Amino acid sequence: MSFEEIISTLSDQFGNDSFSELENSTPKGISLKIEQLVEIMRFLHDTEGLYFDSLSCLSGLDNGPEANTMEVIYNLYSIPYNQHFTVKVTLERSSPKLPTVEPIWKTADWQEREAYDMYGIIFEGHPDLRRILLPADWEGFPLRKDYEHQEYYRGIKVEY
Repeated sequence: MSFEEIISTLSDQFGNDSFSELENSTPKGISLKIEQLVEIMRFLHDTEGLYFDSLSCLSGLDNGPEANTMEVIYNLYSIPYNQHFTVKVTLERSSPKLPTVEPIWKTADWQEREAYDMYGIIFEGHPDLRRILLPADWEGFPLRKDYEHQEYYRGIKVEY
């Protein structure tokens, strides 16, 4: 299915105002509202002809305090149809929360935990949302643009 056919299928199912096409995105994709994330992701996964059965990558992005937004970018892949697709959701930086997609793709478990660990993005409904790369008592979220590095951790100097 071509990108245009995917967009047409989504428009027929959810209407044109439920998403917008991403500009300069490789692979091509859409930006959508948090409220429709799970419904549209489930549709992309379950619908014959689409069947995005793989969540290849989930990435967090901090646009900085000036923009006051963060983003979660999902890279989807359909193994049987050899099709790539990107989905982006924009969040308020002061309260970065969105629903988990872990019930749809089990690989989201660790990917969402990494975005939580590095950016502080909360995935509501996640079965085990805790740090995965850093110690449980680490302060702050290292990939946020306003992160202040700790000088010491448990009495040991942190070298950068």
